[in-house]
Amino acid sequence: MARPLLAVDRAFARADAVLREACGKQFTGAVARIEQAGKLRFERAYGVTRLDSRGRAVAVDTLFDLASITKPFVTTLALRAVAEGRIDLDGSLTHVFPEWSGRPQAAITLRMLLSHTSGMNSGADYRELLDHNVVQFSLERELAAVPGERVIYSDLGFIAVGELLQRLAHRSLRALARPAIFAPPARMRDGIPATEDDGWRGRVQGVVHDEKAYLMGGTAGHAGLFGSASDVARLAEQYLPARAGQHKLLPPELAREAISEQAFDPVLRRGLGWALKTTDENSCGRYLSRETFGHTGFVGTCVWADPERDCSGVLLTNAVYFGRNDTRDLRAAFYEAMVEDLGMR
Repeated sequence: MARPLLAVDRAFARADAVLREACGKQFTGAVARIEQAGKLRFERAYGVTRLDSRGRAVAVDTLFDLASITKPFVTTLALRAVAEGRIDLDGSLTHVFPEWSGRPQAAITLRMLLSHTSGMNSGADYRELLDHNVVQFSLERELAAVPGERVIYSDLGFIAVGELLQRLAHRSLRALARPAIFAPPARMRDGIPATEDDGWRGRVQGVVHDEKAYLMGGTAGHAGLFGSASDVARLAEQYLPARAGQHKLLPPELAREAISEQAFDPVLRRGLGWALKTTDENSCGRYLSRETFGHTGFVGTCVWADPERDCSGVLLTNAVYFGRNDTRDLRAAFYEAMVEDLGMR
């Protein structure tokens, strides 16, 4: 059930209609947030946390499992370390990862990890990891390609980034991550939209859906963060050039580099931690510009921001509640409606 439209919402009838139609069919709960020129234009909650007696109404500040949207959050921590001179974007990482010395991994740089060109494998079946230390497995697994050769979207690469940050800071990722959080305490879990009934853990709620992150105690560089739509929108704002430098997290030139093409891929070009719109088949839809950057999460989350239009849209859902179905069409419909509602098509 969606709350009544506020005055600020009424201009966004198209986006609202897309999500009303999908609620209860493609997700049990969602929050959408649209900003333009640094101002909130639309924010609305839909549905409930799960479809049984334990379900609670979703609110605009409800925390969702962000899944792979964790990656741009972790990227921001890594780029802050670069800005502070604690790590080189293009230097060797063997002083942090001595286990890479004398191996092909010695050629990997932080830029390669953040742009998914490290040559590290995409991932691993969780059943393969049950008897392993996941970080050690990720760092030591044989490479799938020569570093720098091509794009391979890699969870293992971002597990390495998370470990790198922990070794540099001598603190856990859980302590470094703000405002989103890893591993919400038990008292918060019933208010978080449930995800999949995966046959291994049962109905997952308030605990990270990603199996690799789960085996790491819920804290990892590739997945595991829980946050609100406003948390995600605030992150995207750090990178929009119109306000680069205002938020003080990153130097403007480093923020611009992060949303510039670092590696070409015919499906999704890669920035640093961000995906860049490549075709109209991407989940940001047809109308956002080629300068658009964003990220998706497997459970049904996404964020896309368009520097040309100075706007961003966050859509957090628990679509995986209904199974591992492709939600590209829902996402694209939302972002196309957003552009039309903003009068910027």
